[in-house]
Amino acid sequence: MADLASRRAYEQAWRQFAQQHSSAEEFCRSWLVIQCHAIGGVSSGVVVLLKPGTTSFVPVAFYPEEPDDRSHLARVSERALQEGQGVVEPGPAAADGGAGDAPYQLAYPVRLDGEIRGVVGLEIGWRPEARLQVAMRELQWGSSWLEVLLRRHADPSEAERQRLKLALDLVSTLLELPGLKESSTAFTTELAARLGCDRVTLGMLEGKRVRISAVSHSPQFEKRANLVRAIERAMEEAVDQQDMVAHPPEREGRPVVSRAHEALLQESQAGSAATFPLEHGGQVIGALTFERAAGRRFDVPSLELCAAVASVAGPIIELKRGNEAGLPQIAGRSARNLWDKLAGPGHPGWKLAALGVAALAAFLALASGEFRVSASSTVEGVVQRAISAPISGFVTEAPLRAGDTVRQGQVIARLDDRDLKLERARLEGQRQQFAKQFREAMGKRERAQVAIVSAQIAQAEAQLALVEEQLARTTLAAPFDGVIVSGDLSQKLGSPVERGQVLFEVAPLEDYRVVLLVDEREIAYVAEGQQGELTVTSMPGERFRLTVRQITPVNLAKEGRNYYRVEAVLGEQARARLRPGMEGVGKISIEERKLVWIWTHGLADWARLWVWSHLP
Repeated sequence: MADLASRRAYEQAWRQFAQQHSSAEEFCRSWLVIQCHAIGGVSSGVVVLLKPGTTSFVPVAFYPEEPDDRSHLARVSERALQEGQGVVEPGPAAADGGAGDAPYQLAYPVRLDGEIRGVVGLEIGWRPEARLQVAMRELQWGSSWLEVLLRRHADPSEAERQRLKLALDLVSTLLELPGLKESSTAFTTELAARLGCDRVTLGMLEGKRVRISAVSHSPQFEKRANLVRAIERAMEEAVDQQDMVAHPPEREGRPVVSRAHEALLQESQAGSAATFPLEHGGQVIGALTFERAAGRRFDVPSLELCAAVASVAGPIIELKRGNEAGLPQIAGRSARNLWDKLAGPGHPGWKLAALGVAALAAFLALASGEFRVSASSTVEGVVQRAISAPISGFVTEAPLRAGDTVRQGQVIARLDDRDLKLERARLEGQRQQFAKQFREAMGKRERAQVAIVSAQIAQAEAQLALVEEQLARTTLAAPFDGVIVSGDLSQKLGSPVERGQVLFEVAPLEDYRVVLLVDEREIAYVAEGQQGELTVTSMPGERFRLTVRQITPVNLAKEGRNYYRVEAVLGEQARARLRPGMEGVGKISIEERKLVWIWTHGLADWARLWVWSHLP
């Protein structure tokens, strides 16, 4: 009677298992009954699955359905979850060396995309070790139906998340090694191992052709082999269509051409092949080709996973390739990107900017302008007289200072003359004394004494004349009509001055010249008689005409550059308004030149000099 009930339950389980719209609990109960009958000798069983949206595991099916003590199954199932592998534990009697028919507890985890999503626990009767291994293998094979169940009832967003997570795990191999070649080989090898492929190939787009850069399990490969060329043609087929190409196709009627993939399968004797274009920034940069052994095809989940890997790997590969590219490759890539923006659709801003640059270049190439040499300038008097101290003394009066206009003979300053006057009085008294001695010697007719006293009188008169001359020079007067350009003793009354010390400088009022410091790189363009303009700092809104009069061979080093002194004369209008010492900027007109030459000749001259200095 028990056998009849068991047979009926087994048949009912098969009918329920075959139903497509059964719930997860019904599917697991029917599967557990079938699994227990297939293994045989099962006294108790349980199926535990991960509750959706949580991290806890709950039982969803029991065998038999009548409740009994299943604590021993809970212990072995928890151990299988922790260890992530199948577990076999002997029953209590067998562990104590008891009867030979003591039961065993078996547990095997259920995985989905590499993650543990459940566990199956069984208690079976005693059997030899060989039959125990067969029972574990039956449980392992049977648990794949639970993986089908999990995929069927999986949340689409959760499945997408798991697929993306696995894709990121695979792509992380690209980031573990610094070089593109090494990381690409490791990446393709990891893809082949994790996705069950015989070969995974990575190709990069170079111009309009695809060149293989990495093959799984092959750090080095023959680039001219027929198989390699067949893979490259398959990649180009997918790149040209900018779509995934699989052969045999995963579904009929998909509008893609796969003739190159069919030829690849004939060449490699593989069972199926799929190629996915690699994209970065909307541009195809390469392709990934997956090949599986004969008899194995790519199902839809596998293709979706490969597509996720390709979408994530594309930007990373392009970034690593860009970091390893040389200057010519970077320049060529930038030029191609710029051309695509200018010649392709969209990017109106770039097109307008290119038109503006082209118009500016045409204007610079055709338009002409006046070429002028600029130089810092200073206004000086044509004659500049220095008034120095005639003697060592002290300043007693200084009514004028720099900037004041003076007339010829006008007193500028006076020195203290009291010591000179005392010296003059002493010398006059000494001369009178010598004159008295001269008269006495004449009266006594002493010729020798007369000669001596006559010499002393001449000496005293010479000294007196020198003092008189020094007294006359204590008054410092203007030598001509002009302006004081330097010197101010108004704040130094009573201060000592040394003989020969320059106290003032006076320049004429209306007779000026302009000194321009021309850079040595521009001096070759300057010639006598050229016209120009001067702007001074005090009057920036006015221009004064000038004419180059002399180019002096005087070289002046200033701020790390060499300058030559160029003298120019001003027009009549400028003489009435300018003053010596004014500074500004002068520009000498050379000739008409192209604007592009005017703005670039300095750089061109520097480049020619640099090239010449480095030539052998």
